[in-house]
Amino acid sequence: MKITLVTVGKIKEKYYTAAIEEYSKRLSRYCKLEIIQVADEKTPDNAGEALETQIKEKEGERILASIREGACVIALAIEGKMLDSVELSEKIASLGVSGTSQIVFVIGGSLGLSKRVLDRADYLLSFSRMTFPHQLMRVILLEQIYRGYRIMNGEPYHK
Repeated sequence: MKITLVTVGKIKEKYYTAAIEEYSKRLSRYCKLEIIQVADEKTPDNAGEALETQIKEKEGERILASIREGACVIALAIEGKMLDSVELSEKIASLGVSGTSQIVFVIGGSLGLSKRVLDRADYLLSFSRMTFPHQLMRVILLEQIYRGYRIMNGEPYHK
Protein backbone atom coordinates (compact mmCIF):
# COMPACT_ATOMS: atom_id res chain seq x y z
CA MET A 1 0.00 0.00 0.00
CA LYS A 2 1.20 3.48 -0.80
CA ILE A 3 0.16 6.24 1.58
CA THR A 4 0.53 9.79 0.31
CA LEU A 5 0.02 12.96 2.30
CA VAL A 6 -0.69 16.02 0.21
CA THR A 7 -0.29 19.05 2.41
CA VAL A 8 -0.37 22.81 1.99
CA GLY A 9 2.61 24.83 3.17
CA LYS A 10 6.01 24.00 4.55
CA ILE A 11 6.94 22.83 8.01
CA LYS A 12 8.74 25.65 9.79
CA GLU A 13 9.37 24.26 13.27
CA LYS A 14 12.16 21.72 13.80
CA TYR A 15 10.17 19.78 16.41
CA TYR A 16 7.40 19.09 13.86
CA THR A 17 10.00 18.06 11.28
CA ALA A 18 11.61 15.69 13.79
CA ALA A 19 8.26 14.09 14.67
CA ILE A 20 7.33 13.71 10.99
CA GLU A 21 10.69 12.08 10.27
CA GLU A 22 10.25 9.69 13.20
CA TYR A 23 6.76 8.54 12.14
CA SER A 24 7.89 8.32 8.50
CA LYS A 25 10.70 5.99 9.60
CA ARG A 26 8.31 3.88 11.70
CA LEU A 27 5.78 3.65 8.86
CA SER A 28 8.41 2.45 6.38
CA ARG A 29 7.96 -1.07 7.86
CA TYR A 30 4.30 -1.12 6.83
CA CYS A 31 3.79 0.97 3.71
CA LYS A 32 5.41 3.20 1.14
CA LEU A 33 4.98 6.77 2.40
CA GLU A 34 5.18 9.90 0.30
CA ILE A 35 4.67 13.45 1.58
CA ILE A 36 3.92 16.11 -1.01
CA GLN A 37 3.96 19.74 0.07
CA VAL A 38 2.24 22.24 -2.19
CA ALA A 39 2.77 25.98 -1.88
CA ASP A 40 0.40 27.96 0.29
CA GLU A 41 -1.01 31.36 -0.57
CA LYS A 42 -0.45 34.33 1.69
CA THR A 43 -3.70 35.41 3.33
CA PRO A 44 -4.01 39.06 4.34
CA ASP A 45 -5.42 39.65 7.83
CA ASN A 46 -8.43 41.51 6.46
CA ALA A 47 -9.22 39.02 3.66
CA GLY A 48 -12.89 38.87 2.79
CA GLU A 49 -14.86 35.76 1.94
CA ALA A 50 -14.31 36.16 -1.83
CA LEU A 51 -10.53 36.41 -1.42
CA GLU A 52 -10.46 33.46 0.97
CA THR A 53 -12.41 31.37 -1.56
CA GLN A 54 -9.97 32.41 -4.29
CA ILE A 55 -7.00 31.42 -2.09
CA LYS A 56 -8.54 28.02 -1.29
CA GLU A 57 -9.17 27.47 -5.02
CA LYS A 58 -5.52 28.23 -5.91
CA GLU A 59 -4.27 25.88 -3.21
CA GLY A 60 -6.90 23.34 -4.31
CA GLU A 61 -5.60 23.35 -7.89
CA ARG A 62 -2.13 22.50 -6.60
CA ILE A 63 -3.54 19.74 -4.41
CA LEU A 64 -5.56 18.21 -7.24
CA ALA A 65 -2.54 18.31 -9.58
CA SER A 66 -0.69 16.13 -7.03
CA ILE A 67 -3.33 13.39 -6.91
CA ARG A 68 -2.94 10.47 -9.28
CA GLU A 69 -5.92 9.03 -11.12
CA GLY A 70 -7.37 6.04 -9.31
CA ALA A 71 -6.11 6.98 -5.85
CA CYS A 72 -8.52 6.88 -2.94
CA VAL A 73 -8.64 10.39 -1.51
CA ILE A 74 -9.35 10.98 2.17
CA ALA A 75 -9.64 14.70 2.91
CA LEU A 76 -9.31 16.01 6.44
CA ALA A 77 -12.27 18.28 7.06
CA ILE A 78 -14.12 19.42 10.17
CA GLU A 79 -17.40 18.31 8.59
CA GLY A 80 -16.04 14.80 7.98
CA LYS A 81 -16.76 11.61 9.89
CA MET A 82 -14.96 11.11 13.19
CA LEU A 83 -13.39 7.69 13.63
CA ASP A 84 -11.55 6.16 16.53
CA SER A 85 -8.12 4.59 15.97
CA VAL A 86 -9.50 1.09 15.44
CA GLU A 87 -12.04 2.35 12.90
CA LEU A 88 -9.33 4.24 10.98
CA SER A 89 -7.21 1.09 10.99
CA GLU A 90 -10.16 -0.90 9.65
CA LYS A 91 -10.79 1.74 6.97
CA ILE A 92 -7.18 1.55 5.74
CA ALA A 93 -7.22 -2.27 5.86
CA SER A 94 -10.53 -2.55 3.99
CA LEU A 95 -9.27 -0.24 1.24
CA GLY A 96 -6.22 -2.46 0.84
CA VAL A 97 -8.32 -5.63 0.71
CA SER A 98 -10.62 -4.07 -1.90
CA GLY A 99 -7.66 -3.49 -4.21
CA THR A 100 -6.83 0.13 -3.47
CA SER A 101 -3.10 0.56 -3.99
CA GLN A 102 -2.84 4.22 -2.98
CA ILE A 103 -4.54 6.29 -0.30
CA VAL A 104 -4.03 10.03 -0.47
CA PHE A 105 -4.69 11.96 2.73
CA VAL A 106 -5.19 15.68 2.09
CA ILE A 107 -4.51 18.36 4.69
CA GLY A 108 -5.51 21.85 3.62
CA GLY A 109 -3.95 25.16 4.53
CA SER A 110 -5.04 27.62 7.17
CA LEU A 111 -8.33 28.32 5.38
CA GLY A 112 -9.21 24.69 4.76
CA LEU A 113 -9.96 22.95 1.47
CA SER A 114 -11.66 24.16 -1.70
CA LYS A 115 -15.00 22.76 -2.80
CA ARG A 116 -13.30 21.02 -5.75
CA VAL A 117 -10.94 19.15 -3.43
CA LEU A 118 -13.80 18.17 -1.11
CA ASP A 119 -15.82 17.00 -4.13
CA ARG A 120 -12.86 14.90 -5.37
CA ALA A 121 -12.47 13.22 -1.99
CA ASP A 122 -13.80 9.70 -1.62
CA TYR A 123 -14.09 10.18 2.13
CA LEU A 124 -14.08 13.13 4.52
CA LEU A 125 -12.32 12.47 7.81
CA SER A 126 -12.48 14.65 10.90
CA PHE A 127 -10.19 14.38 13.89
CA SER A 128 -12.22 16.85 15.93
CA ARG A 129 -14.59 19.76 15.62
CA MET A 130 -11.66 21.86 16.81
CA THR A 131 -9.22 23.47 14.40
CA PHE A 132 -5.57 22.41 14.57
CA PRO A 133 -2.53 24.05 12.96
CA HIS A 134 -1.99 22.21 9.68
CA GLN A 135 1.65 21.56 10.61
CA LEU A 136 0.62 19.79 13.81
CA MET A 137 -2.10 17.92 11.92
CA ARG A 138 0.58 16.20 9.83
CA VAL A 139 2.15 14.77 12.98
CA ILE A 140 -1.22 13.69 14.39
CA LEU A 141 -2.25 12.06 11.10
CA LEU A 142 1.04 10.19 10.70
CA GLU A 143 0.82 8.95 14.29
CA GLN A 144 -2.72 7.67 13.70
CA ILE A 145 -1.75 5.94 10.45
CA TYR A 146 1.17 4.31 12.28
CA ARG A 147 -1.14 3.30 15.14
CA GLY A 148 -3.57 1.92 12.55
CA TYR A 149 -0.92 -0.33 11.05
CA ARG A 150 0.10 -1.53 14.52
CA ILE A 151 -3.55 -2.40 15.21
CA MET A 152 -3.90 -4.17 11.83
CA ASN A 153 -0.86 -6.29 12.59
CA GLY A 154 -1.97 -7.18 16.11
CA GLU A 155 1.00 -5.33 17.56
CA PRO A 156 0.85 -3.51 20.90
CA TYR A 157 -0.08 0.16 21.00
CA HIS A 158 -1.05 2.60 23.69
CA LYS A 159 -4.78 2.92 24.26
